[in-house]
Amino acid sequence: MMHGDEGGRSAREVHPPAFVGRDRELASVADAVSAGAGLVLVEGEAGIGKSRLVRECLALPALRDVVTATANCPPLPEPFSWGPLVEAVRRLRPNLNGVEVSPLAGALRPLFPEWAAELPPALEPLSDTKAVRHRVCRALSELLAALRVEVLVVEDAHWADAPTLEFLLMLSTSSSAAGARPLSLVVTYRPDDVPDGSSLLRLTALRPQVRVVLGPLDFEQTEQLVVSMFGTEVSTEFLSFLHERTEGLPLAVEESVRLLADRRHVARPGAKWNRRAVEDLEVPPTVRDLVLERVDRLDKVVRQVLEAAAVVAGPSSQDLLVTVAGLEFSAGRLGVAGALRCGLLHETVPGSLAFRHVLAAKAIADAVPASERRLLHHRAAVSLEGSEHPPPIRLSRHFREAGELDRWSQYAEAAAQAALESGDEHTAVKLLNDLLTITDHPSDQRGRLARRLGEAIVHRSASLGELETAVRDTLREIVIKADLPEAERGEIRLLLGWLLYQLGEFDAGNVEFEAAVGALDDRPASAAQAMLFLASPESPESWSASQHLQWLDRATALIPRVESELVRRQLQIDRTIKLLALGQEAGWQAVAEIPDSAPTPIEQHHIVRGRINAAQHAMDLGFYDDARGHLAAVEAVAPAIGYQRAVDFTQFTDVLLDWFTGAWAGLAERIHQVIDSDETHPLIRLEAGAVLGYLDLASGSRESAAHDLQKVMTEIAATRSMDLLTGFATAASGRLWLADGAADQVLELTDPIMDAIGIKDIWVRATEVAPVHVEALIAAGRVDDAAMLVRRFTVGLHGRTAPVPQAALATCCALLVEAQDAPELAAEAFAHAAAAWAAMPRPYDELLALERQGRCLLAANTPEQGLAVLGRAQERLVELGAQWDADRVARLLRQHGVEVARTWRRGRHGYGDGLSPRELAVLRIVARGLTNRQAAEALFISPKTVAHHLSRAMRKLGVSSRTALARVAADAGLLDDSTPHAK
Repeated sequence: MMHGDEGGRSAREVHPPAFVGRDRELASVADAVSAGAGLVLVEGEAGIGKSRLVRECLALPALRDVVTATANCPPLPEPFSWGPLVEAVRRLRPNLNGVEVSPLAGALRPLFPEWAAELPPALEPLSDTKAVRHRVCRALSELLAALRVEVLVVEDAHWADAPTLEFLLMLSTSSSAAGARPLSLVVTYRPDDVPDGSSLLRLTALRPQVRVVLGPLDFEQTEQLVVSMFGTEVSTEFLSFLHERTEGLPLAVEESVRLLADRRHVARPGAKWNRRAVEDLEVPPTVRDLVLERVDRLDKVVRQVLEAAAVVAGPSSQDLLVTVAGLEFSAGRLGVAGALRCGLLHETVPGSLAFRHVLAAKAIADAVPASERRLLHHRAAVSLEGSEHPPPIRLSRHFREAGELDRWSQYAEAAAQAALESGDEHTAVKLLNDLLTITDHPSDQRGRLARRLGEAIVHRSASLGELETAVRDTLREIVIKADLPEAERGEIRLLLGWLLYQLGEFDAGNVEFEAAVGALDDRPASAAQAMLFLASPESPESWSASQHLQWLDRATALIPRVESELVRRQLQIDRTIKLLALGQEAGWQAVAEIPDSAPTPIEQHHIVRGRINAAQHAMDLGFYDDARGHLAAVEAVAPAIGYQRAVDFTQFTDVLLDWFTGAWAGLAERIHQVIDSDETHPLIRLEAGAVLGYLDLASGSRESAAHDLQKVMTEIAATRSMDLLTGFATAASGRLWLADGAADQVLELTDPIMDAIGIKDIWVRATEVAPVHVEALIAAGRVDDAAMLVRRFTVGLHGRTAPVPQAALATCCALLVEAQDAPELAAEAFAHAAAAWAAMPRPYDELLALERQGRCLLAANTPEQGLAVLGRAQERLVELGAQWDADRVARLLRQHGVEVARTWRRGRHGYGDGLSPRELAVLRIVARGLTNRQAAEALFISPKTVAHHLSRAMRKLGVSSRTALARVAADAGLLDDSTPHAK
């Protein structure tokens, strides 16, 4: 091999690489795109050729005229909200002239400020950021349809912002929006670079029309690629060297060939290669080093253009690159031409330039010295600032990187506002928190930013993880240290207290609320809001109901002083909610005064909140028809105003009502759907897990119930929520432990809860916990304590219309009578309790009371009557699906000589220790050797859900590994599709 100029080939003589080794993959993607709507996933490591595959596909004659929008996701520390999609649309159309859009497109005004004169008017604001994002998603879908886009390509989706991924999920999982046309969605990504918790995991868990996984080139394919670049045959030794060093990674092969040509280490065509010459070749070990050495060999103006393009980080015009590079136009034009000629830049669409490979852009950007990089960011910011519609998010990034914090602050606040208007609360909160922690501001500006931050965080629609505690610390420092007017400090304390409540720090929240009240004398609306928080019995500790009611009375007196009619209505609904939470009869009169409708979405939002709470408390009291009526009112309004959380709540409340009223057929699958959905609110998911644990216990799957309930109780304890602590998980756990004789363990759980109920004097909340607690007290020999509690429960419910709590009290009274060794009286008491439960109806609780009645009748030496009650109860428990309880009663009947069938009579509603259909489906597919991710793709569920079902199946079959699970399943015949379930 020759070196130097003699016989060497210059970089200009290296041809662009041919597209090789991907014929099968190209055909698969092309067929899918040609077929129309569908999801196409292209995955592989960096530099493997994902983007090249997509470009080659869309360049095929059959697809060349297809309208395509390409969204590139750059590797930015803080991705622009919706940025890839916005830029994709902008590259398609500079304006909306001649494009017909509906009023819904008004939701796009924050994303396309340059189209302000062409877009419809802004839409009515929504208070739910999740609803805002959903509305923007629908508007974008409609816009793509209006632009007649047939293919949407999203490159490097692992770097996409959360709203963009939400849009992709909407396109992939729902039918087209009204007015929208179906399109093909092609997504490229690196599986190993997808962040934990990213919505991309949900997208890639779907079953796509086509999934292409690109691997490295083999030796023959590497040969084809190298030959295409040299235009001549090369030696086997040289190819072996390249293939070994690059491991067949197309980008590494291409950059190695270009670098060797730049060095003039390439032999003339036909030269004899010898082994020593090949061994003397050296190629940097990484693509980064390959790129940097190549760049070092380029002319200075070309390097300057490349550095400018790397810092701008996205498709850019030639003029912008020349300006950022600091070049005169003529020199800059030559630099751009050189950057294109060397193959590092390419023209994405006419007039728009970008790096061909993101890896190359990142390598160059990282190599620019810090001082030079700041200068480039400054030039980029100044240039963009002078455009007709300056983009605040890009400007905030460039000014921040340039170290110009005053200018950054100006645009960061505008960027945060744009993010909020488009529903990207994470970006907004992050920017506002950075503004308050990175640089100083005048006191008035600092107070305003803190309020905006607090309002953004408390109204978030989803968890923001560690950012929530960071904001808590930021606000706490501001109220302690900042020089603020007292009223402004009070407003921030109000928001800090609200956030502390959301984080489960109730006592700390109360401190902030009390301090806020003292600072807000001249702001009755905010003072009343703080007082209403103090009226809320959220915490299981702290104050009695009378203290909460004092705060409620103070808030009620302030509400008439509020000038805004809209705010007065909101506060009245908040007051109604607190009355219901405190178990006050006056709450129902306030519910009756809630209007059926309102003129604006924000007012409708508050009405829906009131109805949701009314439904919850009506259900808790046993007014199931009223609860369903409130839910129907919510369902009629919530979807229209985009209040998705309310829709989710109504659907789960329907599940609860079916649990209470004994409609258990298919209930487990419905609960799994709630738990498995990534859209479910965390507190709803927790309560759903508790109901599922109780259903598992009743169905006979004790081990699964114990495992799931323990997990749920741990999470509930962390929330310290009275609603959750007094609910299903506590009752189910208590019954499970009582069956094992662990009364002391039950009391460790229920004592503090019942103490809190007693302190707060809110006995309507004792329905689920009190019977378990009384039974545990009696089992522990604390009959006097049980009697005292029953007396307090009786006084607490005196004069209240509360059928379900009254039925629970009747059960407690019967347990107490039974403990006093009066079986005949106890039998009557349990019959009374059973009748009270039946009146709801709550058949499961009714049947448990009937079982107790039957046992007391046996103890009272009336076996015929007792066995008859027990026999009817056992039959109905079977029909209900309560196998655990039915088996217990059946054993007692058999002990008294009564023959009881050992099989289900009306089919299986619960699964007990058998596998559910979903568990069986997961077992069968995993037994074929598929990974959790592959199983998730096949079953249209998430890998996390697969792991959940797999874990339950292992527990039920008594194994601890996938191998043992497959073996046991095969031995039991469970891998046969005809097997419905297994015991």
